[in-house]
Amino acid sequence: MATTFHNFIGGRWVPARSGRTFTNLNPATGAALGEFPDSGPDDVDAAVQAARGAMRAWQLTPAPKRGEMLYRLAALIAQKKEELARAATREMGKILIETRGDVQEGVDMAYLAAGEGRRLYGVTTPSEMPNKWAMSVRVPIGVVGVITAWNFPFAVPTWKIFPALLAGNTVVFKPSEETPEMGWHLGKLLEEVGLPAGVFNVVHGNGQNVGWPIVQHAGVDVVSFTGSNAVGTRIAVEGARLGKRVSLEMGGKNGVIVMDDADVSLAANAVAWGAFGTTGQRCTATSRVIVHERIHDELVKLVVQRAQALKLGDGLEDGVEMGPLVNARQLERVSGYMKVGADEGASVATGGQRATGAALEKGFFFQPTVFTGVKPDMRVAQEEIFGPVVSFVKVRSLEEAIAVNNATPFGLSSSIFTTNVNAAFTAMRDLNTGIVYVNHGTTGAETHLPFGGTRGTGNGHREAGHTMLDAFTEWKSVYVDFSGKVQRAQIDNN
Repeated sequence: MATTFHNFIGGRWVPARSGRTFTNLNPATGAALGEFPDSGPDDVDAAVQAARGAMRAWQLTPAPKRGEMLYRLAALIAQKKEELARAATREMGKILIETRGDVQEGVDMAYLAAGEGRRLYGVTTPSEMPNKWAMSVRVPIGVVGVITAWNFPFAVPTWKIFPALLAGNTVVFKPSEETPEMGWHLGKLLEEVGLPAGVFNVVHGNGQNVGWPIVQHAGVDVVSFTGSNAVGTRIAVEGARLGKRVSLEMGGKNGVIVMDDADVSLAANAVAWGAFGTTGQRCTATSRVIVHERIHDELVKLVVQRAQALKLGDGLEDGVEMGPLVNARQLERVSGYMKVGADEGASVATGGQRATGAALEKGFFFQPTVFTGVKPDMRVAQEEIFGPVVSFVKVRSLEEAIAVNNATPFGLSSSIFTTNVNAAFTAMRDLNTGIVYVNHGTTGAETHLPFGGTRGTGNGHREAGHTMLDAFTEWKSVYVDFSGKVQRAQIDNN
Protein backbone atom coordinates (compact mmCIF):
# COMPACT_ATOMS: atom_id res chain seq x y z
CA MET A 1 0.00 0.00 0.00
CA ALA A 2 1.36 3.42 -1.00
CA THR A 3 2.36 5.85 1.77
CA THR A 4 0.00 8.77 2.33
CA PHE A 5 1.64 12.20 2.66
CA HIS A 6 0.11 15.45 3.97
CA ASN A 7 0.27 19.21 3.63
CA PHE A 8 2.26 21.20 6.21
CA ILE A 9 0.13 24.11 7.45
CA GLY A 10 0.67 26.09 10.63
CA GLY A 11 3.17 23.56 11.95
CA ARG A 12 0.81 20.58 11.50
CA TRP A 13 0.68 17.80 8.92
CA VAL A 14 -2.86 17.73 7.56
CA PRO A 15 -4.71 16.18 4.61
CA ALA A 16 -6.48 18.25 1.97
CA ARG A 17 -9.76 19.56 3.30
CA SER A 18 -11.54 17.77 0.47
CA GLY A 19 -9.97 14.46 1.44
CA ARG A 20 -8.89 13.93 -2.17
CA THR A 21 -5.42 12.66 -3.11
CA PHE A 22 -3.33 12.10 -6.22
CA THR A 23 -0.72 9.41 -6.90
CA ASN A 24 2.96 10.20 -7.35
CA LEU A 25 4.59 7.89 -9.93
CA ASN A 26 8.15 6.84 -10.71
CA PRO A 27 8.72 7.88 -14.37
CA ALA A 28 11.28 5.12 -14.91
CA THR A 29 9.17 2.22 -13.68
CA GLY A 30 5.60 3.42 -13.37
CA ALA A 31 5.54 2.36 -9.70
CA ALA A 32 3.36 4.31 -7.26
CA LEU A 33 5.46 6.25 -4.76
CA GLY A 34 2.75 7.69 -2.56
CA GLU A 35 -0.56 9.50 -2.24
CA PHE A 36 -0.45 13.29 -1.85
CA PRO A 37 -3.15 15.83 -0.96
CA ASP A 38 -5.09 17.06 -3.98
CA SER A 39 -5.59 20.43 -2.36
CA GLY A 40 -7.72 23.42 -3.26
CA PRO A 41 -8.30 27.10 -2.47
CA ASP A 42 -9.46 26.35 1.10
CA ASP A 43 -6.12 24.70 1.86
CA VAL A 44 -4.27 27.64 0.32
CA ASP A 45 -6.28 30.06 2.46
CA ALA A 46 -5.46 28.10 5.61
CA ALA A 47 -1.74 28.17 4.75
CA VAL A 48 -1.79 31.90 3.99
CA GLN A 49 -3.59 32.63 7.26
CA ALA A 50 -0.98 30.57 9.12
CA ALA A 51 1.82 32.44 7.36
CA ARG A 52 0.30 35.82 8.17
CA GLY A 53 -0.22 34.80 11.78
CA ALA A 54 3.45 33.84 12.14
CA MET A 55 4.79 36.85 10.23
CA ARG A 56 5.25 39.44 12.98
CA ALA A 57 7.16 37.23 15.40
CA TRP A 58 9.41 35.96 12.61
CA GLN A 59 10.17 39.50 11.41
CA LEU A 60 11.12 40.46 14.96
CA THR A 61 13.47 37.48 15.27
CA PRO A 62 16.97 38.95 14.82
CA ALA A 63 18.37 38.23 11.37
CA PRO A 64 21.49 36.50 12.78
CA LYS A 65 19.18 34.09 14.63
CA ARG A 66 17.24 33.40 11.45
CA GLY A 67 20.59 32.73 9.79
CA GLU A 68 21.65 30.32 12.53
CA MET A 69 18.55 28.24 11.82
CA LEU A 70 19.59 28.00 8.16
CA TYR A 71 23.11 26.95 9.20
CA ARG A 72 21.58 24.07 11.17
CA LEU A 73 19.38 23.26 8.19
CA ALA A 74 22.38 23.09 5.85
CA ALA A 75 24.10 20.57 8.12
CA LEU A 76 20.94 18.49 8.34
CA ILE A 77 20.47 18.43 4.56
CA ALA A 78 24.10 17.37 4.13
CA GLN A 79 23.58 14.59 6.65
CA LYS A 80 20.56 13.29 4.71
CA LYS A 81 21.93 13.96 1.23
CA GLU A 82 21.87 10.36 -0.04
CA GLU A 83 18.35 9.69 1.23
CA LEU A 84 17.08 12.89 -0.38
CA ALA A 85 18.89 12.23 -3.66
CA ARG A 86 17.38 8.77 -3.96
CA ALA A 87 13.91 10.15 -3.31
CA ALA A 88 14.43 12.78 -6.02
CA THR A 89 15.61 10.19 -8.55
CA ARG A 90 12.61 7.99 -7.84
CA GLU A 91 10.06 10.71 -8.49
CA MET A 92 11.81 12.91 -11.09
CA GLY A 93 13.89 10.33 -12.99
CA LYS A 94 17.30 11.95 -13.41
CA ILE A 95 20.30 9.86 -12.49
CA LEU A 96 21.61 9.66 -8.95
CA ILE A 97 24.78 11.69 -9.48
CA GLU A 98 22.58 14.54 -10.70
CA THR A 99 20.10 14.40 -7.84
CA ARG A 100 23.04 14.38 -5.43
CA GLY A 101 24.05 17.63 -7.09
CA ASP A 102 20.48 18.90 -6.80
CA VAL A 103 20.55 18.30 -3.04
CA GLN A 104 24.06 19.75 -2.73
CA GLU A 105 22.76 23.00 -4.20
CA GLY A 106 20.30 23.07 -1.33
CA VAL A 107 23.17 22.69 1.12
CA ASP A 108 25.14 25.44 -0.60
CA MET A 109 22.12 27.72 -0.76
CA ALA A 110 21.36 27.26 2.93
CA TYR A 111 24.92 28.23 3.88
CA LEU A 112 24.92 31.16 1.45
CA ALA A 113 21.60 32.53 2.69
CA ALA A 114 22.54 31.93 6.33
CA GLY A 115 25.58 34.16 5.94
CA GLU A 116 23.32 37.07 5.04
CA GLY A 117 21.92 36.93 8.57
CA ARG A 118 24.97 38.84 9.80
CA ARG A 119 25.34 41.11 6.79
CA LEU A 120 21.81 42.13 5.86
CA TYR A 121 23.42 45.36 4.79
CA GLY A 122 21.77 48.71 4.31
CA VAL A 123 23.36 51.95 3.10
CA THR A 124 24.33 55.11 4.97
CA THR A 125 24.92 58.36 3.14
CA PRO A 126 25.58 61.96 4.15
CA SER A 127 22.53 64.18 4.44
CA GLU A 128 22.42 67.46 2.56
CA MET A 129 21.33 69.13 5.80
CA PRO A 130 23.43 69.72 8.96
CA ASN A 131 22.78 67.58 12.03
CA LYS A 132 20.78 65.04 10.11
CA TRP A 133 21.42 61.30 9.55
CA ALA A 134 20.36 59.42 6.41
CA MET A 135 20.29 55.70 5.78
CA SER A 136 18.37 52.94 4.01
CA VAL A 137 17.67 49.41 5.23
CA ARG A 138 16.19 46.21 3.81
CA VAL A 139 12.88 45.08 5.31
CA PRO A 140 10.80 41.93 4.64
CA ILE A 141 7.71 42.24 2.45
CA GLY A 142 5.36 39.73 4.07
CA VAL A 143 4.05 36.40 2.79
CA VAL A 144 5.87 34.87 -0.19
CA GLY A 145 4.09 32.38 -2.44
CA VAL A 146 6.59 29.98 -4.02
CA ILE A 147 5.61 27.88 -7.04
CA THR A 148 8.31 25.70 -8.62
CA ALA A 149 8.87 23.22 -11.44
CA TRP A 150 9.74 19.54 -11.24
CA ASN A 151 13.14 19.37 -12.93
CA PHE A 152 15.18 20.56 -9.91
CA PRO A 153 12.72 19.62 -7.16
CA PHE A 154 15.06 20.44 -4.28
CA ALA A 155 17.56 23.04 -5.50
CA VAL A 156 15.20 25.53 -7.15
CA PRO A 157 12.81 25.83 -4.17
CA THR A 158 15.78 26.55 -1.91
CA TRP A 159 16.91 29.41 -4.17
CA LYS A 160 13.65 31.13 -3.30
CA ILE A 161 12.64 29.86 0.12
CA PHE A 162 15.92 30.26 2.01
CA PRO A 163 16.52 33.94 1.09
CA ALA A 164 12.83 34.71 1.68
CA LEU A 165 12.99 33.21 5.17
CA LEU A 166 16.31 34.81 6.00
CA ALA A 167 14.94 38.23 5.09
CA GLY A 168 12.07 37.77 7.57
CA ASN A 169 9.24 36.72 5.27
CA THR A 170 6.95 33.74 5.77
CA VAL A 171 6.31 31.26 2.96
CA VAL A 172 3.53 29.26 1.32
CA PHE A 173 5.11 26.69 -1.02
CA LYS A 174 3.47 24.68 -3.79
CA PRO A 175 5.84 21.97 -5.05
CA SER A 176 5.25 20.58 -8.51
CA GLU A 177 2.66 17.82 -8.53
CA GLU A 178 5.22 15.78 -10.53
CA THR A 179 7.71 15.87 -7.64
CA PRO A 180 5.71 16.42 -4.47
CA GLU A 181 7.83 14.25 -2.18
CA MET A 182 10.79 16.64 -2.28
CA GLY A 183 8.51 19.43 -1.08
CA TRP A 184 7.36 17.18 1.74
CA HIS A 185 10.99 16.46 2.67
CA LEU A 186 11.76 20.17 2.75
CA GLY A 187 8.90 20.71 5.17
CA LYS A 188 10.15 17.89 7.39
CA LEU A 189 13.66 19.33 7.42
CA LEU A 190 12.49 22.82 8.40
CA GLU A 191 10.26 21.33 11.08
CA GLU A 192 13.22 19.34 12.46
CA VAL A 193 15.45 22.41 12.83
CA GLY A 194 12.74 24.15 14.86
CA LEU A 195 11.32 26.72 12.47
CA PRO A 196 8.31 28.30 14.24
CA ALA A 197 4.87 27.05 13.23
CA GLY A 198 3.38 28.90 10.28
CA VAL A 199 6.63 30.42 9.02
CA PHE A 200 6.86 27.77 6.28
CA ASN A 201 3.86 25.97 4.82
CA VAL A 202 3.53 23.35 2.06
CA VAL A 203 0.34 22.88 0.02
CA HIS A 204 0.32 20.07 -2.56
CA GLY A 205 -1.82 20.07 -5.67
CA ASN A 206 -2.02 21.26 -9.25
CA GLY A 207 -1.60 24.70 -10.76
CA GLN A 208 -5.27 25.45 -11.23
CA ASN A 209 -6.42 24.52 -7.74
CA VAL A 210 -3.36 25.55 -5.70
CA GLY A 211 -0.93 27.60 -7.79
CA TRP A 212 -3.44 30.08 -9.15
CA PRO A 213 -5.17 30.62 -5.77
CA ILE A 214 -1.73 31.43 -4.31
CA VAL A 215 -1.19 34.01 -7.05
CA GLN A 216 -4.60 35.59 -6.48
CA HIS A 217 -4.74 35.45 -2.68
CA ALA A 218 -4.89 38.90 -1.13
CA GLY A 219 -2.72 37.69 1.75
CA VAL A 220 0.22 36.78 -0.51
CA ASP A 221 2.52 39.76 -1.05
CA VAL A 222 5.13 38.24 -3.38
CA VAL A 223 4.89 35.44 -5.94
CA SER A 224 8.10 33.69 -6.97
CA PHE A 225 7.59 31.29 -9.86
CA THR A 226 9.73 28.89 -11.89
CA GLY A 227 8.12 27.24 -14.91
CA SER A 228 6.98 27.86 -18.45
CA ASN A 229 6.88 31.22 -20.19
CA ALA A 230 3.14 30.84 -20.88
CA VAL A 231 2.25 30.36 -17.21
CA GLY A 232 4.78 32.93 -16.00
CA THR A 233 3.40 35.57 -18.34
CA ARG A 234 -0.09 34.92 -17.06
CA ILE A 235 1.15 35.30 -13.48
CA ALA A 236 2.88 38.56 -14.41
CA VAL A 237 -0.38 39.98 -15.80
CA GLU A 238 -2.32 38.94 -12.71
CA GLY A 239 0.37 40.28 -10.41
CA ALA A 240 0.23 43.65 -12.16
CA ARG A 241 -3.56 43.70 -11.83
CA LEU A 242 -3.33 42.97 -8.11
CA GLY A 243 -0.33 45.22 -7.50
CA LYS A 244 1.94 42.54 -6.01
CA ARG A 245 5.61 41.74 -6.51
CA VAL A 246 6.28 38.93 -9.01
CA SER A 247 9.60 37.18 -9.66
CA LEU A 248 9.69 34.90 -12.69
CA GLU A 249 12.22 32.31 -13.85
CA MET A 250 11.02 30.80 -17.11
CA GLY A 251 12.40 29.03 -20.17
CA GLY A 252 15.58 28.87 -22.19
CA LYS A 253 16.77 28.01 -25.69
CA ASN A 254 20.44 27.94 -24.94
CA GLY A 255 23.15 27.93 -27.57
CA VAL A 256 26.75 26.74 -27.62
CA ILE A 257 28.91 28.54 -30.18
CA VAL A 258 31.84 26.44 -31.41
CA MET A 259 34.41 28.31 -33.47
CA ASP A 260 36.83 26.68 -35.92
CA ASP A 261 39.79 27.13 -33.53
CA ALA A 262 38.04 25.34 -30.64
CA ASP A 263 39.02 22.08 -28.95
CA VAL A 264 36.40 20.02 -30.77
CA SER A 265 36.55 17.01 -28.45
CA LEU A 266 36.07 19.24 -25.39
CA ALA A 267 33.14 20.97 -27.09
CA ALA A 268 31.54 17.62 -27.99
CA ASN A 269 31.74 16.42 -24.39
CA ALA A 270 30.20 19.66 -23.15
CA VAL A 271 27.42 19.58 -25.74
CA ALA A 272 26.52 15.97 -24.90
CA TRP A 273 26.40 16.71 -21.18
CA GLY A 274 24.44 19.93 -21.68
CA ALA A 275 21.95 18.41 -24.11
CA PHE A 276 21.37 14.97 -22.59
CA GLY A 277 22.05 15.49 -18.87
CA THR A 278 18.79 15.56 -16.90
CA THR A 279 17.32 14.11 -20.14
CA GLY A 280 17.43 17.65 -21.51
CA GLN A 281 14.94 18.79 -18.88
CA ARG A 282 16.88 21.82 -17.68
CA CYS A 283 16.11 25.45 -18.33
CA THR A 284 19.86 25.75 -19.05
CA ALA A 285 20.03 22.65 -21.30
CA THR A 286 22.03 22.95 -24.51
CA SER A 287 19.33 23.16 -27.18
CA ARG A 288 21.37 24.56 -30.07
CA VAL A 289 24.93 24.13 -31.30
CA ILE A 290 25.93 27.10 -33.43
CA VAL A 291 29.03 25.74 -35.13
CA HIS A 292 31.49 27.12 -37.66
CA GLU A 293 31.07 25.40 -41.03
CA ARG A 294 34.73 24.27 -41.11
CA ILE A 295 34.30 21.93 -38.14
CA HIS A 296 30.57 21.23 -38.36
CA ASP A 297 30.79 17.66 -39.64
CA GLU A 298 33.53 16.68 -37.18
CA LEU A 299 31.58 18.00 -34.20
CA VAL A 300 28.33 16.36 -35.31
CA LYS A 301 30.13 13.03 -35.63
CA LEU A 302 31.55 13.24 -32.10
CA VAL A 303 28.27 14.31 -30.48
CA VAL A 304 26.39 11.55 -32.31
CA GLN A 305 28.91 9.00 -31.03
CA ARG A 306 28.47 10.22 -27.47
CA ALA A 307 24.68 10.18 -27.81
CA GLN A 308 24.64 6.63 -29.15
CA ALA A 309 26.90 5.41 -26.34
CA LEU A 310 24.69 6.67 -23.51
CA LYS A 311 23.11 4.00 -21.32
CA LEU A 312 19.44 4.70 -20.55
CA GLY A 313 17.55 3.33 -17.58
CA ASP A 314 16.45 3.79 -13.98
CA GLY A 315 18.62 6.53 -12.48
CA LEU A 316 19.16 4.49 -9.33
CA GLU A 317 20.97 1.72 -11.22
CA ASP A 318 24.75 1.67 -11.59
CA GLY A 319 26.09 2.73 -14.96
CA VAL A 320 22.93 4.49 -16.14
CA GLU A 321 23.77 7.82 -17.79
CA MET A 322 20.33 9.15 -18.76
CA GLY A 323 16.94 8.62 -17.15
CA PRO A 324 13.39 9.04 -18.45
CA LEU A 325 11.31 12.08 -19.26
CA VAL A 326 9.15 13.06 -16.33
CA ASN A 327 5.76 11.86 -17.59
CA ALA A 328 3.73 10.66 -20.58
CA ARG A 329 2.76 14.20 -21.53
CA GLN A 330 6.40 15.24 -21.81
CA LEU A 331 7.19 12.12 -23.85
CA GLU A 332 4.39 13.03 -26.25
CA ARG A 333 5.63 16.62 -26.48
CA VAL A 334 9.21 15.64 -27.31
CA SER A 335 8.02 13.02 -29.81
CA GLY A 336 5.88 15.65 -31.50
CA TYR A 337 8.92 17.81 -32.22
CA MET A 338 10.35 15.03 -34.39
CA LYS A 339 7.60 15.67 -36.95
CA VAL A 340 8.01 19.43 -36.54
CA GLY A 341 11.70 19.16 -37.37
CA ALA A 342 11.13 16.83 -40.31
CA ASP A 343 8.41 19.06 -41.77
CA GLU A 344 10.77 22.04 -41.62
CA GLY A 345 13.56 20.16 -43.39
CA ALA A 346 15.82 19.18 -40.50
CA SER A 347 17.48 15.74 -40.49
CA VAL A 348 17.83 13.33 -37.58
CA ALA A 349 21.47 12.28 -37.27
CA THR A 350 20.68 9.94 -34.37
CA GLY A 351 17.75 9.17 -32.10
CA GLY A 352 14.37 10.62 -32.94
CA GLN A 353 12.05 8.14 -31.28
CA ARG A 354 10.96 6.56 -28.03
CA ALA A 355 13.63 4.33 -26.51
CA THR A 356 12.70 0.67 -26.32
CA GLY A 357 13.93 -2.42 -24.49
CA ALA A 358 12.81 -4.62 -21.64
CA ALA A 359 14.23 -2.33 -18.97
CA LEU A 360 12.65 0.76 -20.52
CA GLU A 361 9.16 -0.35 -21.50
CA LYS A 362 7.40 0.85 -18.33
CA GLY A 363 9.04 4.29 -18.33
CA PHE A 364 8.98 7.46 -20.40
CA PHE A 365 12.30 7.09 -22.20
CA PHE A 366 13.30 8.94 -25.37
CA GLN A 367 16.46 8.45 -27.40
CA PRO A 368 19.16 11.15 -27.26
CA THR A 369 18.52 13.04 -30.50
CA VAL A 370 20.65 15.19 -32.80
CA PHE A 371 19.07 17.37 -35.50
CA THR A 372 21.23 18.64 -38.37
CA GLY A 373 20.45 20.95 -41.26
CA VAL A 374 18.65 23.28 -38.87
CA LYS A 375 18.05 26.90 -39.88
CA PRO A 376 17.96 29.60 -37.19
CA ASP A 377 14.27 30.37 -37.67
CA MET A 378 13.00 26.77 -37.52
CA ARG A 379 10.72 25.92 -34.61
CA VAL A 380 13.22 23.34 -33.31
CA ALA A 381 15.74 26.21 -33.07
CA GLN A 382 13.32 28.64 -31.45
CA GLU A 383 11.02 26.72 -29.12
CA GLU A 384 11.94 25.08 -25.83
CA ILE A 385 11.58 21.31 -26.36
CA PHE A 386 12.66 20.30 -22.83
CA GLY A 387 13.94 16.88 -23.82
CA PRO A 388 17.18 15.19 -24.97
CA VAL A 389 17.20 16.98 -28.32
CA VAL A 390 19.91 19.26 -29.73
CA SER A 391 19.90 21.15 -33.05
CA PHE A 392 23.01 21.96 -35.11
CA VAL A 393 23.05 25.31 -36.90
CA LYS A 394 25.93 26.00 -39.32
CA VAL A 395 27.49 29.50 -39.43
CA ARG A 396 30.43 31.19 -41.19
CA SER A 397 31.68 33.74 -38.65
CA LEU A 398 31.66 34.80 -35.02
CA GLU A 399 29.40 37.74 -35.83
CA GLU A 400 26.84 35.45 -37.46
CA ALA A 401 27.06 33.00 -34.55
CA ILE A 402 26.34 35.72 -31.99
CA ALA A 403 23.43 37.03 -34.05
CA VAL A 404 21.94 33.52 -34.33
CA ASN A 405 22.39 32.93 -30.60
CA ASN A 406 20.58 36.15 -29.68
CA ALA A 407 17.69 35.67 -32.13
CA THR A 408 15.36 33.61 -29.91
CA PRO A 409 12.57 34.55 -27.49
CA PHE A 410 14.73 33.43 -24.54
CA GLY A 411 17.99 34.62 -23.01
CA LEU A 412 19.09 32.42 -20.15
CA SER A 413 22.45 30.81 -20.90
CA SER A 414 24.97 30.79 -23.75
CA SER A 415 28.48 29.53 -24.36
CA ILE A 416 31.43 29.86 -26.71
CA PHE A 417 34.29 27.45 -27.39
CA THR A 418 37.35 29.20 -28.78
CA THR A 419 41.07 29.62 -28.12
CA ASN A 420 40.99 33.20 -29.41
CA VAL A 421 40.90 35.62 -26.47
CA ASN A 422 39.49 38.39 -28.66
CA ALA A 423 36.62 36.17 -29.79
CA ALA A 424 35.96 35.14 -26.19
CA PHE A 425 35.74 38.72 -24.96
CA THR A 426 33.60 39.76 -27.92
CA ALA A 427 31.18 36.97 -27.07
CA MET A 428 31.19 37.89 -23.38
CA ARG A 429 30.20 41.42 -24.36
CA ASP A 430 27.67 40.66 -27.11
CA LEU A 431 25.87 37.45 -26.09
CA ASN A 432 22.54 38.73 -24.77
CA THR A 433 21.90 36.18 -22.04
CA GLY A 434 21.94 36.30 -18.25
CA ILE A 435 24.70 33.68 -18.08
CA VAL A 436 27.70 33.31 -20.42
CA TYR A 437 30.30 30.53 -20.36
CA VAL A 438 33.66 30.37 -22.14
CA ASN A 439 35.00 26.91 -23.05
CA HIS A 440 32.22 25.29 -21.03
CA GLY A 441 28.66 24.21 -21.81
CA THR A 442 25.47 26.06 -20.93
CA THR A 443 24.93 24.34 -17.55
CA GLY A 444 26.80 24.53 -14.26
CA ALA A 445 25.66 27.71 -12.51
CA GLU A 446 27.04 28.22 -9.00
CA THR A 447 24.89 29.46 -6.13
CA HIS A 448 27.03 32.48 -5.23
CA LEU A 449 26.44 34.16 -8.61
CA PRO A 450 23.10 35.56 -9.77
CA PHE A 451 20.96 33.18 -11.82
CA GLY A 452 18.43 34.33 -14.41
CA GLY A 453 18.02 35.58 -17.94
CA THR A 454 16.81 38.18 -20.39
CA ARG A 455 13.84 38.46 -22.74
CA GLY A 456 11.28 35.67 -22.27
CA THR A 457 13.39 33.91 -19.64
CA GLY A 458 12.39 36.19 -16.79
CA ASN A 459 11.14 39.58 -15.65
CA GLY A 460 14.41 41.11 -14.50
CA HIS A 461 14.89 39.51 -11.08
CA ARG A 462 17.83 37.22 -10.38
CA GLU A 463 18.01 34.33 -7.95
CA ALA A 464 20.87 33.27 -5.65
CA GLY A 465 24.16 35.16 -5.52
CA HIS A 466 24.41 38.67 -4.13
CA THR A 467 20.98 39.45 -5.64
CA MET A 468 19.13 36.75 -3.69
CA LEU A 469 17.33 39.18 -1.37
CA ASP A 470 16.12 41.62 -4.00
CA ALA A 471 12.80 39.92 -4.77
CA PHE A 472 12.00 39.38 -1.10
CA THR A 473 12.83 42.74 0.50
CA GLU A 474 11.78 46.36 0.29
CA TRP A 475 14.10 49.31 0.82
CA LYS A 476 13.15 51.69 3.61
CA SER A 477 14.84 55.10 3.76
CA VAL A 478 15.25 56.54 7.26
CA TYR A 479 16.12 60.14 8.21
CA VAL A 480 17.06 61.22 11.74
CA ASP A 481 17.13 64.98 12.28
CA PHE A 482 18.85 66.04 15.51
CA SER A 483 19.14 69.74 14.68
CA GLY A 484 16.28 70.72 16.94
CA LYS A 485 14.47 72.61 14.18
CA VAL A 486 12.47 71.99 11.04
CA GLN A 487 14.89 71.77 8.12
CA ARG A 488 13.29 71.90 4.70
CA ALA A 489 15.18 69.75 2.22
CA GLN A 490 15.78 71.37 -1.19
CA ILE A 491 14.63 74.71 0.27
CA ASP A 492 16.85 75.62 3.22
CA ASN A 493 20.02 74.32 1.58
CA ASN A 494 20.02 76.67 -1.43
